[in-house]
Amino acid sequence: MTRWTATDLPRQDGRTVIITGANSGIGFHTARHLAAAGAKVVLACRNADKAAEAERCIKTETPNAAVEVAPLDLASLRSVRKFAESFRTRHERLELLINNAGVFVPSRRTTDDGLELHFATNHLGHFALTGLLLSMMEGRSDARVVTVSGELYRLGRIDFDDLQGERGYGRWRAYCQSKLANLLFMFELDRRLRAARSTVSSLAAHPGYAATNLQRGASSAVDRFFGGVGNAVFAQSADMGALPTLYAASYPGVAGGTYVGPGGFMTLRGYPKPVGTTAAARDDHVAARLWQVSEELAGVSFKRPAAA
Repeated sequence: MTRWTATDLPRQDGRTVIITGANSGIGFHTARHLAAAGAKVVLACRNADKAAEAERCIKTETPNAAVEVAPLDLASLRSVRKFAESFRTRHERLELLINNAGVFVPSRRTTDDGLELHFATNHLGHFALTGLLLSMMEGRSDARVVTVSGELYRLGRIDFDDLQGERGYGRWRAYCQSKLANLLFMFELDRRLRAARSTVSSLAAHPGYAATNLQRGASSAVDRFFGGVGNAVFAQSADMGALPTLYAASYPGVAGGTYVGPGGFMTLRGYPKPVGTTAAARDDHVAARLWQVSEELAGVSFKRPAAA
């Protein structure tokens, strides 16, 4: 089997890219490879200092890299709208949106919008961001929305009766629900784009088990301990974990609705390839309902793209 690596990444000259959560881990390595390939990369990050350091590291490695930092807190719908408005003012085009940022099993917290943090950050913020920027992508050559999920989506269920975990909360349950929401969103966006004969494609990727700061950010000391052990013993590098995202973002001719992950043992490690999903991830009735609820919560209605 051919091993696809970052050296196989096609040139990205002339393409403008937004990557959320690009200051570390999967997002950072995705950003540095795309910048090295010639893309203009916007690091959309909550922590300004870490984002500035990521920009410095990328420009040290690739001195002529076109990289900029823009503030974005996906847990705040106000911040999402402000970012989208600012981006539209400063840029004329967008070819690639990578919905990468996420939080991992914190204790139950709500955002300023009154939403549970996992659902707000991992799903709803990206849903709103995509809706606000999608029209900028229409008509662009090989424009793609890549949403980063994770294999724990397989344990998830969308609980419409308690979507925000108000009646009963489990941090792992909330995380898995948000990762399933990522895939339901990807497939529903793909269906809608196809129906509109859009030039934009919707895809998803997952990094497998990659060693990143995400595991170390868990609220529970037990989760942090086992996450640290897993990173040291089982995980592949964050750079390897970024390959599925890069593949979904750039592989020539890859179809919308494709889910990319590592091709090794249980899709936890290895080089990227298209991988299968569960029936739950492809449930168009659940996806349509989640879409409607998400539009209501985010206050963002997707405009139907003009047919090609």
